[in-house]
Amino acid sequence: MLMGRGSDEGAGGGSGGTFLDGQMLVAMPGMRDERFARAVIYLCAHSPEGAMGIIVNQPANHINFTDLLVQLDVIPQEERIHLPNSAGGVKVLRGGPVETGRGFVLHSADFFIQDSTLPIDDGICLTATLDILKAIAAGGGPASAVLALGYAGWAPGQLENEIQQNGWLHCPADTALVFGADTAAKYERALRKIGIDPGMLSSDSGHA
Repeated sequence: MLMGRGSDEGAGGGSGGTFLDGQMLVAMPGMRDERFARAVIYLCAHSPEGAMGIIVNQPANHINFTDLLVQLDVIPQEERIHLPNSAGGVKVLRGGPVETGRGFVLHSADFFIQDSTLPIDDGICLTATLDILKAIAAGGGPASAVLALGYAGWAPGQLENEIQQNGWLHCPADTALVFGADTAAKYERALRKIGIDPGMLSSDSGHA
């Protein structure tokens, strides 16, 4: 299988080349934590201090972007009808179980706010301030964006251990996996990108 930037021995094991920030984590079918079943995660940060990522294939049901703009006082209720079409296309995701009341915007690198935007890899950035929501509402935001509520976090060494226990696969990111509208298809698409036929994986994989 494809393993990311470094060798496939001990991700994060001491060499900066083995950290997986900017990669996709793909949950194995045997994932025991239901919160991460069939999850595809864009890993925003990975270092000896731990890891942080955004689940990109779990929609936040019954929440849409324009409603959030009103709830967060980014726009008044009466301005909803004046939003640019691009704003209506921003998907709201369940980004993970940590800080679920906080929003994180993954977006293309054509938008940048000094001291607020974190460039990650391959033209993908993370911004977690209201300024980017205001820009999107005004029609001046990034070409591609998703808004995630919450994130996934790992303590030092935890993600490495989960990978060694066959909890996760990983592969290079691409814009379709991060920003694609068809969230339901992302899991199988990520597996196929790694070179795995989803039908060949059993739910007991890695837990013999």
